[in-house]
Amino acid sequence: MKIISKLFGDVHAHCDVPCGIYDPISAKIAAQTVLKMAFGLRQPIFHKVGYSVPNSVARYIAVKEEHAQGVKSELNILWSDYFKPEHLADYPNLHELFWNANKLAGANKQGVSSSSAKELVEAVDEIAKIFWATKGVDYSDPNSEFALEHR
Repeated sequence: MKIISKLFGDVHAHCDVPCGIYDPISAKIAAQTVLKMAFGLRQPIFHKVGYSVPNSVARYIAVKEEHAQGVKSELNILWSDYFKPEHLADYPNLHELFWNANKLAGANKQGVSSSSAKELVEAVDEIAKIFWATKGVDYSDPNSEFALEHR
C-alpha cells in the first residue's frame, strides 16, 4: 500500500465501487423471480395432498423470500451508493419509489400475492427507468412487460 500511496497520493471517489458497475438488473431479476414464485404457488398441484407437495411449496416459498430480500439489498445499494441529491432534484418522487419498493419486497416475503408481486416488479422497473435516465439512456424492458402481461 505504501508504494501505491507514493505513486498516486490520496485518491477520492464518489462511489463505493466503480460507477460503471451499478445496475438495477439484479433487483429486476429478483423481483421477476418473486412474481414467478407467487404465480407458481397458485398452481392447482399445490392444493392436492401428497408427499412431494409440502417440499415443493417450501422450496417455492424459500426462493420467493430469498429473492424478495435480494430486491431489498440491491435497491438499498442503489439508493445509498448510486443516487445523489441532484437525482432527487430531478426525480422528486425517488425517495417514495424506493420506500414503496422496499415495503413491497417485505410484503412479498410475508405472504403470497400475485398482485403484490406485480406491484413489486412495476416499482423496480420504474426505479430502473430512472436509473438509466440519469445516464441519458431511454430504457424499457420487454421481458418485464411480457412477464407482467402473461401472468
